Amino acid sequence: MSVAIGSKVQGKVTGITNFGAFVELPEGSTGLVHISEVAESYVKDINDHLKMGDIIEVKVLSEKDGKVALSIKQAIDRPEGQTSYGQRSQRQGRADNRSKDFRSKGNFKPKESFEDKLARYLKTSEENLSTHKNNTSAKQGGRGGRRG
Repeated sequence: MSVAIGSKVQGKVTGITNFGAFVELPEGSTGLVHISEVAESYVKDINDHLKMGDIIEVKVLSEKDGKVALSIKQAIDRPEGQTSYGQRSQRQGRADNRSKDFRSKGNFKPKESFEDKLARYLKTSEENLSTHKNNTSAKQGGRGGRRG
């Protein structure tokens, strides 16, 4: 019999790899805590967070074909309204109050219309083309050039 999906259980770290840690669960089954499920922050080296033989609390995420997926970060109890990435819900509330424009107030420029962008592009394109023509026509010989 396996552990129930969504339940929190105690387990012992029995193996560590570069992609996660194997945890022995009650009743002798084994599951994997993927490196992305070890901590809230980015985990570069799992050995900084877990050691062989550690007793940890994990949440059972899924089970398929005898493979049990576990999570340490989802097993942590959080105050209501707080998500797994800190106080995200409060941060989103503040972001909604700000303008949708990502530019800071000091560097605000009104959005340029398509017609304005097109006019600016055509102007710079014509300037570049005339400069190119002037530079290349002086280098090309015309009629009456020296022949050797």
